[in-house]
Amino acid sequence: MSEKRESDEQERGEGEEGDSDTHPQPGGGAEEQPPEGDGEPGGGGEEEQEEQEDRASTVLGGADVLETAEEAEPRSELQGDIEQKPEDGGNPTEENVVFVCSLLNIPDGSDVLETAEEAETQADLPDDAEPLTEPQRKENVGNSTATVKVVLVPEGHVMTVAFAIGLSIQELKRHLAAELRVPADVLQISVDGRVVEEQQSLMELGVRPHGSTRMEMSSTDPNAHPLRPVRPPEHDNMPDVITVRVQADEGVFQEVVVEIERPLQQKAFLGGYRHRLTGVEFHHAAVQTLHKRSPDKTLEVFSRDTQTVELKSQAQQCRVNASTQMTGIGCYVSCLNDKLVAPGNYVTADEHHDRRLRAVIRLQAFARRWLAQQEVDQVRRERDRRLAWLEMQERRRREEKEEQLRDRRQRWMNPQRREDFNLLYHALEKWRCDEEQRINSSLRGAERKAALCSLLEQEVQLIADIGRHQITVRHNNYDKTIRNFLDKSAAPHQWRAANGKLIEMDSLHIIRARELRDLYSSMNTPTVSREQRLQVLMTLKHTVKEHACQLTQDIVDLIDREVDLMTRGVKAASLEGLRKRISTLFLQYIKIPAFNPEVAKLLKVPQNPSQLQKDMFLCRSCQRYLRSADFTPSASNVLSSRCNDCTVLNNIAKSRNDYSCYKNILSRLRADELRLDKGAKIPFLLQVEDVQYLVEVVWASRSVLNGSSDLYNLVFVRWDRRRDWSPWNCLLLSNEETSAHMELEDISKAYEATFVQSIEHKHTLARRHFRQISVMAEYLDPQPAAAPGNQLVCKSITMATGERTPDTTEASAC
Repeated sequence: MSEKRESDEQERGEGEEGDSDTHPQPGGGAEEQPPEGDGEPGGGGEEEQEEQEDRASTVLGGADVLETAEEAEPRSELQGDIEQKPEDGGNPTEENVVFVCSLLNIPDGSDVLETAEEAETQADLPDDAEPLTEPQRKENVGNSTATVKVVLVPEGHVMTVAFAIGLSIQELKRHLAAELRVPADVLQISVDGRVVEEQQSLMELGVRPHGSTRMEMSSTDPNAHPLRPVRPPEHDNMPDVITVRVQADEGVFQEVVVEIERPLQQKAFLGGYRHRLTGVEFHHAAVQTLHKRSPDKTLEVFSRDTQTVELKSQAQQCRVNASTQMTGIGCYVSCLNDKLVAPGNYVTADEHHDRRLRAVIRLQAFARRWLAQQEVDQVRRERDRRLAWLEMQERRRREEKEEQLRDRRQRWMNPQRREDFNLLYHALEKWRCDEEQRINSSLRGAERKAALCSLLEQEVQLIADIGRHQITVRHNNYDKTIRNFLDKSAAPHQWRAANGKLIEMDSLHIIRARELRDLYSSMNTPTVSREQRLQVLMTLKHTVKEHACQLTQDIVDLIDREVDLMTRGVKAASLEGLRKRISTLFLQYIKIPAFNPEVAKLLKVPQNPSQLQKDMFLCRSCQRYLRSADFTPSASNVLSSRCNDCTVLNNIAKSRNDYSCYKNILSRLRADELRLDKGAKIPFLLQVEDVQYLVEVVWASRSVLNGSSDLYNLVFVRWDRRRDWSPWNCLLLSNEETSAHMELEDISKAYEATFVQSIEHKHTLARRHFRQISVMAEYLDPQPAAAPGNQLVCKSITMATGERTPDTTEASAC
């Protein structure tokens, strides 16, 4: 059967080659005469049928394979069999064939035979029936379809569509624009090089019913909306539109225009067979619809096989047969190896149970002994672990103490920061007070005055030495300060991603700041050769010449001067001052935001003057207007009347206090509270002065338990660990006492009543002090009622005028 099909396809291919030249093209030499049957439906039925048969033998759109319906098939079975064979002899592809329109342009496939029925109805009309009018005849002709081949310019791709000849070119544009996914207003259709108007129809252009025409289509805006085929050209080996002739009735045939729809998915290869002699391959066909799924059963079915126990019987037999034998007639058994067994004492049931009970008691004794040993070993291990932990804590505290003393001694011997010099001045003041007290207690008269003068000279000499050392440290730290400033300006932007990974980003301004930083480092490198120095100077010159101003002109002049002196052979020691001037001017160039935008966020003075309007304050000591950053804020959100420089100078000249210990207490408190509660606020509102007031005034600078007065060993902890830390819920203890206090569950049972009352009294003092601060007042909790013995009742006093003051009775703890 496959061989017959191949021969039929070959014959049809030859027939199509012979008829391919009969298709008329608009503008060509050959024209097809309009059918005569369109004039009067009742006449010329035989000629109309012959024209339809001739028309059915051709395929619109250049189809490769066309198979017409066989006339021998019954009228009830209308079948259009369409097959396609690739040119390269590969596997044939299946196409979903969809009936798009018929001769009457009806989209529903069920109305295909409507034309044949109308022809029969009109054939049965009587002779005196009036013929169709001219508009009706034009309407019937306009509903006929034709094959339109559209060539996409300049790609050369050909699109074939079936279109009603009565519709306008504008409707054709809309249809093609939807296919190509471009706006319809950019499409331009021409026939034989002549642009076609949008109001014209295919019938006005000379296209006959069931004929074909060829048009060119281009885009008026090829850059924004190029014309490209939606399907690749290699997939267009099958025509888009074909005409199939089907039998509508006995002796009546009808032509149906069929549009081929190509599926997007590639159908699977299901295998097949190959003829061993001819080599013809037969492939399995795939259905176009999914398999119908069987409905799910609503009832759960259980199998009896899975719920019953399967029994299996198996016999066991010993491998060796055993038997007994004794002496008998005809059989002798030796008794040399026999043993005499004497019966023992009879054991009664009570004796048996008593023996079992003694064995059980013995086993229990051994088991309890083993359990007791395990418990003792566990207690011993816990004791050893506790002693080791205590020893480790003691060693850690001792190491911390030694580290503090070593750090303090290092700060005394080699101070580097402002806090180190405050510690040095504090030690000087303490030494001066001790010496003055010794002189006042041991000497009198002129000797005392002479000793005090000598003490004053020594103090002045020590202050001068400290000042000289401070100047030296400031000079040594200058380069480090500049380096830190440049590193901050050249640092990339950093943030944490959702997965915790650190992300860094460099902008153009950051890259510019990094280049200037590297150039400044190269400028200040002393150990470089003459050629390297000249190269650095030339790079610097080209960098600053990008901006024309007086500063850059001065830098260029100094660079030219150094280059000239180096050319003359001047020694590097003689050029030291000139190089410092160039370095200073270049640093000034780097700090200008117009040349280096990244330094704008690091400058103390903002570039926008409007930012200074509400941020300038007067220092009562030096009478200078400074920004708020130059003053020390307090917990009351009120800036100090003195700037930071005046405060440091006043401390050196008068009190010479050391606040480093209070800073350590505050930092330790913030770290502990942040570990216990992420939302802690009060410890971060306190300043160093507030901690100093709590330590010195409220807690008398000593631990409430052991009386230790070492400020470097004291820390603040919670009085009640279930509440947040606050000045009215705190306790000043040493490092050794904090762990024991934080393990207490009920402080009222752990401490005596008098001790608890003294702690509550200190909390009352702290509450009264911090109540004056508006920021801290909102965190005040209701004060608990004091004990009856500690209440002070304020009564009204009658004045001499006879007026009585209002009742202001208030209970407070003393």
